[in-house]
Amino acid sequence: MTHRTVRLSAAGASLVLGVPETGLPHVLHWGADLPDTGGLAAVSAPPAAHNGVDVSQWLSLVPTQAEGWRGHPGIAGHHEGRVSFPDWTVREVSAAPLADSAPGVGGVLTVLAEAAGLELRCELRMEASGLVRARNTVTNTDAEPWTPDALLVTLPLPREAEEVLDLTGRWCRERSPQRQELTMGTRLRASRRGRTGHDAPLLLAAGTPGFGFRRGEVWGVHTAWSGDHVHLAERLPEGAGQADAVIAGGALLHPGEVRLARGESHSTPWVLLSWSDRGLDGMSARIHRWLRARPNHPSSPRPVVLNTWEAVYFDHDLTTLRRLADTAAGIGVERFVLDDGWFRGRRDDTAGLGDWTVDTGVWPEGLHPLFDHVRSRGMQVGLWVEPEMVNPDSDLVRAHPEWILAAEGRMALPSRNQQPLDLSRPEAFRYVFEHLDALVAEYRLDYLKWDHNRDLLEPVHAPIGGAGTHRQTLAVYALLDRLRERHPGLEIESCSSGGGRVDLGILERTDRVWASDTNDPLERLAIQRWTALLLPPELVGSHVGGRTAHTTGRDADLSFRCLASLMSHAGIEWDITRCTDDELGTLASWIGLYKELRPLLHSGETVHADAPDPADQLDGVVAPDGSEAVFRYARPTTSARALPGRVRLPGLRGDRTYRLVWRREAGPPSTMQHVLPEWFAEGGATVSGAVLARSGVHMPNLNPSQALLLHLREA
Repeated sequence: MTHRTVRLSAAGASLVLGVPETGLPHVLHWGADLPDTGGLAAVSAPPAAHNGVDVSQWLSLVPTQAEGWRGHPGIAGHHEGRVSFPDWTVREVSAAPLADSAPGVGGVLTVLAEAAGLELRCELRMEASGLVRARNTVTNTDAEPWTPDALLVTLPLPREAEEVLDLTGRWCRERSPQRQELTMGTRLRASRRGRTGHDAPLLLAAGTPGFGFRRGEVWGVHTAWSGDHVHLAERLPEGAGQADAVIAGGALLHPGEVRLARGESHSTPWVLLSWSDRGLDGMSARIHRWLRARPNHPSSPRPVVLNTWEAVYFDHDLTTLRRLADTAAGIGVERFVLDDGWFRGRRDDTAGLGDWTVDTGVWPEGLHPLFDHVRSRGMQVGLWVEPEMVNPDSDLVRAHPEWILAAEGRMALPSRNQQPLDLSRPEAFRYVFEHLDALVAEYRLDYLKWDHNRDLLEPVHAPIGGAGTHRQTLAVYALLDRLRERHPGLEIESCSSGGGRVDLGILERTDRVWASDTNDPLERLAIQRWTALLLPPELVGSHVGGRTAHTTGRDADLSFRCLASLMSHAGIEWDITRCTDDELGTLASWIGLYKELRPLLHSGETVHADAPDPADQLDGVVAPDGSEAVFRYARPTTSARALPGRVRLPGLRGDRTYRLVWRREAGPPSTMQHVLPEWFAEGGATVSGAVLARSGVHMPNLNPSQALLLHLREA
């Protein structure tokens, strides 16, 4: 029976816990704010049994079979020779407001409990944005080692959560949505790739039937971890005590991967849980606001990047790259990044990984002549690295073949001619850190593009013969942390053969992600829309590529390529020395537009329309005070409708009046020959927010793979 209740609330959301006289606390409510929780425990309590089936009234924060829970346990493991079924005795339950927060805004709940040979610590934080962050830690207090098999963060779902949505994908087709009914049983997404994965769910959301970006009640979970992980939603016939179902996340542990001696501890990653009664956009807004409030969130304007990969590939030549830098500076680029091909023996992708010294055959004076020239043109400098991988054809592997993270006696199946380096080996860690530290120091690097181009298959930490994924992930985090500590101004991008490592564990240590290796704007429209479930635009790199996308072979107008890249952290990946004067003029205008709009794009609330026609895609950003907004309207495909009709602009303030204009700096679509709506031709219109949000505005009849940008300011 509940002895007392604890309420954490912020930004219209609340988490109400019941604290019993014995046993772990349980969640009575997670959702809309309940200022008055009187009687909640009484009306929430179900019967203690269903037709003779023993079920506890309450599902605890760490559910197990001890309370009748038949689903995935919150904790599982064993001491040598005996399985652990913890019977927890709670020592302390404490609640406190968030540090540096207004009274009553957010809070922290900490639970300390013990069982035979174990201690448990549960931390729940209601952030000021209404986001819940949670973490569980178990400590072995027994003389015998304890091996955890599972440790999850679990919260209940109400019966109204009848559908579930998550994402999947592959290389160059990341973050493709999929949804289904949340029936009896488990919707389990488990990754065993050694990295987050192109097919990662990113964020698993359960919600009311038909929920969308702007409608429905939604509960979402994200595991902030870059190794193997689990997300699940689960509904059982007996229910879940006071709940109807659960949602959970945590790291996926392989047999024997973590083994705790007396006094040693193991924690889940931080798991983020977000509720909204305004659809997916509302759920994402809580995460975005929390991310932007972090002390390590990028605070300077996100510079326009030129990356050299699709301009020169492995063909490095000082004269060519200087000319590329001159052209980039001339149109307003702010950061120049030299990609793969600069280090010893690296003329293609078959050799050299691991040998992190400049190839003097290509660069006899090192990289100084190029980087000095780049800086003289007013741009920052960046460099591509892939520190976690090696080519078997490298001096490093010839000297230390035992440093490869692989099963005894054989290497894993090859992927891009490379194998993972076991960074949990102190000597391998030290080697990589010293080389990266030297590069950053010598060349005064502003930026590293940190790549990771393969899954980890059969990752065995050879010194102990155990599974190595968990150790490897922690070692990568430690390497990034140490490098950033040594070079506080250094920015790092997480690239993992495109979008293979997009999660909030890696983004605690990096400044943006590369969402995909494809610069095809049609593919990018979808990839970036769904990446925004978790990440605000300033954390997602997106570049304008050449007319023909090298990953799909598809041609696209320059205006479409520019607009697809605008509402992110924008850049260019193209040999712009071959551009016409008109193309360079368009790029310069687009860069000027990005620089004008990035204070809004990188601080406002991201919104998406639930378009009734799949041929329409409307994405936007609205200023926090509602005074300004931009919307990108795109036509990914043809429509069964002859005309698009009126399109509603979400997120605007109904009591405001706006001046609405079409921004043409990215260039009008080259084949746009249709009659424009009157307000387009006249150069704008003054319209109330209520009209735009509830009635909409007529759009021109664009062809497939065309887009335009609307800009609104309060009149």
